[in-house]
Amino acid sequence: MKECEIFSNLKVPCGSNIIVRLDGRGFSKLSRRIGFKKPYDVDFARTMVETCTTFAREFAPSFVYTFSDEINVLLSDIPFAGRVEKLDSVFSGFVSSAFTTSLRKVPSFQDHIDGSGPLSFDCRIIPVSRDMVADYFKNRQDEAWRNCINGYAYWMLREDHSREEAVELLQMKKSKDLHDLIFQRGVNIVEVPTWQRRGIGIYKKRVQIEGYNPLSQENVVSERLKLIEDWNLPIFDEEFFKDNEIL
Repeated sequence: MKECEIFSNLKVPCGSNIIVRLDGRGFSKLSRRIGFKKPYDVDFARTMVETCTTFAREFAPSFVYTFSDEINVLLSDIPFAGRVEKLDSVFSGFVSSAFTTSLRKVPSFQDHIDGSGPLSFDCRIIPVSRDMVADYFKNRQDEAWRNCINGYAYWMLREDHSREEAVELLQMKKSKDLHDLIFQRGVNIVEVPTWQRRGIGIYKKRVQIEGYNPLSQENVVSERLKLIEDWNLPIFDEEFFKDNEIL
């Protein structure tokens, strides 16, 4: 039956970077069952970041970016000989397990998790050239910004309207109208926490470490790469990825 495994030898293009995008499956239902705070729940965001960090320690990606229930991973050194079946199955399974483990650690979520059913992420592989990396992440960051505006506007509309009415009103309004609506309710959208507007990055950064050299009997300073969580990302551009040695 080996000949029936027609996708087993499908591999990503040789020499390319890949982006692995993972999306939470059925997370709208999960949000309702657990009762995440709206429009943003910092405990949920921390759970997503911990999931990304666990992934980064296991697979050493160049960069991980998350917002909402979405995770984007840049891989230069591609495991499993680039086999697409293996990448999709292992990564989605690993992230689903890591997320469930992290979610169970949050006291405010614990009483609601068992009734929420299995938690899972789907996974897709996106081959990209080096020149496309910054544009890809800028595109996803733009989506994070749209999510931020729509999220605040939607939950403000829900104060006076049903779910269906709020969705319909949201679809009818332009971006400027949404800004005005949010501002009229007392929120300046450009001043909400940066991670809500721009997402969160997980990557290695050079840091200076002070130590002691017992041979020379001197205090010394050395550089190390440390995995960090960046909750205050700038707007993505080529310089960000070059300055942080991601590209």
